[in-house]
Amino acid sequence: MNKSVGIKDVAAAAGVSVTTVSHVLNDVSYARVGAETRERVHDAAQRLGYGPNRMAQALRTQRSGMIGFISEEIATTPHAGRIILGAEETARARGYNIMIINSAITGSQDSRESDVADLLDRQVDGILYATMYHRRLAVPKNLAGVPAVLVDSEDTSQTVCSVIPDEVRGARSAVQTLIDAGHSRIGMITNTDDVPATHSRLRAFKEALADAGLVFDGNLVQTEPSEVPGGYAAASRLLDRPDRPTAVFCYNDRMAMGAYRAAAELGLRIPQDVSFVGFDNQQLIAENLYPALTTVALPHYEMGAWAATQLIDAIEGKTDLGSLVARPTILDCPLVVRDSVAPPPG
Repeated sequence: MNKSVGIKDVAAAAGVSVTTVSHVLNDVSYARVGAETRERVHDAAQRLGYGPNRMAQALRTQRSGMIGFISEEIATTPHAGRIILGAEETARARGYNIMIINSAITGSQDSRESDVADLLDRQVDGILYATMYHRRLAVPKNLAGVPAVLVDSEDTSQTVCSVIPDEVRGARSAVQTLIDAGHSRIGMITNTDDVPATHSRLRAFKEALADAGLVFDGNLVQTEPSEVPGGYAAASRLLDRPDRPTAVFCYNDRMAMGAYRAAAELGLRIPQDVSFVGFDNQQLIAENLYPALTTVALPHYEMGAWAATQLIDAIEGKTDLGSLVARPTILDCPLVVRDSVAPPPG
């Protein structure tokens, strides 16, 4: 900020009143200022090197301009890191900065409350709490009374609003892609963890088959931990049988990666002999498998952006987070079509 330039200079350069400049630069919700005038004020402020004085602004609004972000291992997980990016870019556009604490997903309730306390000690205006994968959790008790939004997780006590991916519709679109390609004998490789994603994706698999008039065969569902070795083990069992499926829906892209290896060892070509679809759109995996994997994208960036928008609106008195507590907000999981699906052989 150019300290020699004042708000009066910006007002003169933009041809508006000092009050209008204040309303525009402080994003006052009730101010009726047209888009053209707002653009003229921002242009003048940028040209003159003027910005609101943060300290004075904080004293006036009783806000620090800082948002706390508790990340359960997201900061160290490349595919989920877009949650942080979505929140950070949204917050910056609104004049806020984000302070991140990377917490262990295995941390105790006491450690989570300590993380919240550390952020509150630094006078954050609100807190985003994000988990590495969709799950239900008991939120730290000291979040009570603090503007907060859960990202990719649900509050077991239903006291904090949250945003989650549409696991069911996403999984159904994956299975439907296989059905539309002509497959009628479809297997599934699923996860051992007792989390919402496991149940939702299996439920969607069964529903998609039923809607297509196909019989669900429990023998075609194999369960293993949701990593590459688990996908390999499950696919080895599923594909090494005389009545093997012609297509497989994999719980996530890591399991699909293991399944590709199993198919190759059994001499099966993808997608000529067996088709695969995944879930998560972990681009380092999905784009670099051969052939590239058709999969479902988790809306990581979109969840981060939505959460930051709602939190900042609540901080600024533009919305009531309590009205969003009753049920999670659900965002679409789009299908990303690549090269791993073809009609069944023969």
